[in-house]
Amino acid sequence: MEGFPVIDLSKLNGDERSSTMEMIKDACESWGFFELVNHGIAPELMDTVERLTKEHYRKCMEQRFKEMVASKGLEAVQSEVGDLDWESTFFLRHLPESNISEIPDLEEDYRKAMKEFAFELEKLAEQLLDLLCENLGLEKGYLKKAFYGSKGLPTFGTKVSNYPPCPKPDLIKGLRAHTDAGGLILLFQDDKVSGLQLLKDGQWVDVPPMKHSIVINLGDQLEVITNGKYKSVLHRVLAQRDGNRMSIASFYNPGSDAVIYPAPALVKKEAEQIQLYPKFVFEDYMKLYAGLKFQAKEPRFEAMKAMESTVNLGPIATV
Repeated sequence: MEGFPVIDLSKLNGDERSSTMEMIKDACESWGFFELVNHGIAPELMDTVERLTKEHYRKCMEQRFKEMVASKGLEAVQSEVGDLDWESTFFLRHLPESNISEIPDLEEDYRKAMKEFAFELEKLAEQLLDLLCENLGLEKGYLKKAFYGSKGLPTFGTKVSNYPPCPKPDLIKGLRAHTDAGGLILLFQDDKVSGLQLLKDGQWVDVPPMKHSIVINLGDQLEVITNGKYKSVLHRVLAQRDGNRMSIASFYNPGSDAVIYPAPALVKKEAEQIQLYPKFVFEDYMKLYAGLKFQAKEPRFEAMKAMESTVNLGPIATV
């Protein structure tokens, strides 16, 4: 199997633009994942975010996690645990409205760093969506507008996770296998402790930890909008006996009331002209996903297809 795709985004500005665009295209079509280096986010900011995230875990999260493990008797399990994950998490919302100021226990310098990091990730997400448009033959800005709800904004948030050392990694997953429900996912992961894997051609493949990289993966909504040309991919996190793995995953998703459907231009391009995916309101999909996250995505699409006749399908917002 060819190596995991690592893409130097700075090469878009020189003679290697066309080959770099081809690498992005192949990664989207064949992997659903790729890793970006030289993506424009300052290494100093990433170092600050990593340091403060790890400090916050030690100060505010570690003891709570140990108490949860003890209360559930997880260190003594003898058979595979299938209903929970070996992770300590909290969530930040950036758009349409930020809740960073409301999260308890965050030091002021941590709030400031996460706000700045989210701003940089938002710019990177929108740049990537336009690169995907270029590769797909869609007009510039199409995917960004497709994500807009009535407020003219996407939903954008961050899941901050730590995966502490696990005494029974063969019996408990760090995070069970799933595809992501949303649009574009941008991950800043630990560069020393591994664990993230994706399923490709029936085999689990490691996503390599790299210093200052951003891992990109495609969510279910991009599969729908591209009419299956790009696909969301099953991935999981393995728990590890040694090391605490940091994971900061930011989700650039459609607005809650955005109507999602295959881009007409892509449906027309197909020889058969078959629309393979349903039209639906993103919020309805998320309600369904909440109970079915760790199950196959295909029944979710079928369920949305059954609801399709009730959706009022207006044009894509252009604000």
